[in-house]
Amino acid sequence: TSCTWFLNIIQNEFRSGKIDLEITMKLLEKLQIPFDYVHVKHVFKKTVDKRKDNAINIEDFRAIYRTIVHRSEFHELFSVYSQKNKFLDDTQLLDFLRKEQYETEACEMSALEMILKYEPIEEVRRRKQMSFEGFVRYMSSEECSIFRKDHRTVYQDMNHPLCDYFISSSHNTYLISDQLIGPSDLWGYTSALLKGCRCVEIDCWDGSNNEPVVYHGHTLTSKIPFHSVIKVIDKYAFVASDYPVVLSLENHCSPEQQEVMADYLENILGDKLLTSTIGDPQVTQLPSPEDLKFKILIKNKKVGTIEEGLLRRGLETHGEVVEVSDSDSESSDEDETDDEVPLFLNRGLTKRKCDHRPSSPPRKKPKKKKIKIAIALSDLVIYTKSERFVSFEHSLANQKCYENNSIGELRAQKFARESAKDFISHTTRFITRIYPKGTRTASSNYNPQEFWNVGCQMVALNFQTVGLQMELQNGKFLDNGGCGYVLKPNFLRNLCSTFTPENVGTNGNPMSLSIKLISGYQLPPSSLSKTNKADPLVHIEIYGVPQDRIKKKSSVLKSNALSPRWDETFSFTIQVPELALIRFCVEDEVSLVSNEFLGQYTLPLLSLKRG
Repeated sequence: TSCTWFLNIIQNEFRSGKIDLEITMKLLEKLQIPFDYVHVKHVFKKTVDKRKDNAINIEDFRAIYRTIVHRSEFHELFSVYSQKNKFLDDTQLLDFLRKEQYETEACEMSALEMILKYEPIEEVRRRKQMSFEGFVRYMSSEECSIFRKDHRTVYQDMNHPLCDYFISSSHNTYLISDQLIGPSDLWGYTSALLKGCRCVEIDCWDGSNNEPVVYHGHTLTSKIPFHSVIKVIDKYAFVASDYPVVLSLENHCSPEQQEVMADYLENILGDKLLTSTIGDPQVTQLPSPEDLKFKILIKNKKVGTIEEGLLRRGLETHGEVVEVSDSDSESSDEDETDDEVPLFLNRGLTKRKCDHRPSSPPRKKPKKKKIKIAIALSDLVIYTKSERFVSFEHSLANQKCYENNSIGELRAQKFARESAKDFISHTTRFITRIYPKGTRTASSNYNPQEFWNVGCQMVALNFQTVGLQMELQNGKFLDNGGCGYVLKPNFLRNLCSTFTPENVGTNGNPMSLSIKLISGYQLPPSSLSKTNKADPLVHIEIYGVPQDRIKKKSSVLKSNALSPRWDETFSFTIQVPELALIRFCVEDEVSLVSNEFLGQYTLPLLSLKRG
């Protein structure tokens, strides 16, 4: 049956005897099999190498198909449940789903649905059976993804206050390269929003012709018009997620150009812009992501209270400016805290950056700067008012629930290590944004995990920089349907929490995890190898509280990127699974001292699917 089906699909192409590589690819597509071009090309080349012509016959194609598709580990599994028959009937398939895939809810109906969905041979489908061809297609499908199906859509309670969520956040979103001389580009906003990012940053400066511009001030990064940025945000804000987007303004504009900004925000964003409270103008608790669906919030300095701003709504505020001392507001990222190292850039473009500060007398407290704020822009700030961070005690005594702080990474690391309990108490009440230190001129990133461990909501990263830190970010926010909001565990929402990452106490919920690493399939071939070979090994890493930082690795398999087979089992005990991410990283062992990265996949530990 399988043979007839196969021939029926492919024989037309072989009417003239042989086919080339291009038609081989088309046939594999027709057979609905996931394949990697480089691997097929390699197997094809091996087949034709001994001949003069660059073509294969029908038997060669069948051999290539088997090499690519008929994996030994699938055969073994299929044989166990089909009792060495050529087909699985619905009861055998059900047995497989329950025992191997832990699908305890599965019933005869689920087995029949699977047969209809994955069995390519009509005659076998009619008999309510599954051939090996159908089994391969099922095993290669999304249904067998390691990521839980129910976590691919929004499944968490979205009615908690905003401060109860981790929020996907980007730093200097307009930059697509380094922080000093690289381009600013609208693509930074498009790509971040399409990845589900819900807090983007806009650095605004006075431009010519009364048009505010966006760029990294006092550097040679290029400039883009503020209104263009807002148009892009308007277009892409809710493509990946329905939940609110926060525009974090780092505002260096004169009051005149702040008014121009306010006009653009209102005119371009229209009803999407949140300009009044939801319900009571007296805000005692932040609204929820559900309350704010399809809304864009402005995070900026604000004059006075929300109620005062709402009373001015509809009145003419043009030209109204208030001067505030900078201690009342968040100043620019660069000079916000003592631990930020200033950057200097001279005309010859030599960079001076001090990684280690020389021993020098203590810095004097800077004089309080006066900042002019246009009322028109100030009044657009509703639930996200930027407030300079003084101390945890000061916040507890004075800060309102809608006031948020931005803290530089070095200062935040110090707090996380030395006063984690106070830090967590702070993040249960107030939205806290962390941003990279000023010396990260190449747009490198810090490890976000240590700030998630203390409940920081907006851990802002340079989205343009690939690497472990962004892999953790992308993995964490795969959760909850990739909507950009992930509900924090209860021990990071509870105002009286006793949890700290170093001392988990009764908040631990230990979990045993066993992972059997079976095989790899069509791994990216090593760029350093001419023969399409790699010597792959797999690292399995856990990121979470300090106790849960665990790394294990497999043995190295020589010269096999097509179908390496490990069959190795790894066991872990995880203390705080709610904060843990698991990362699978595949490398090619180039020498005893160095490996080449081939690929990785990171996901929340609790989104792992059994089976």
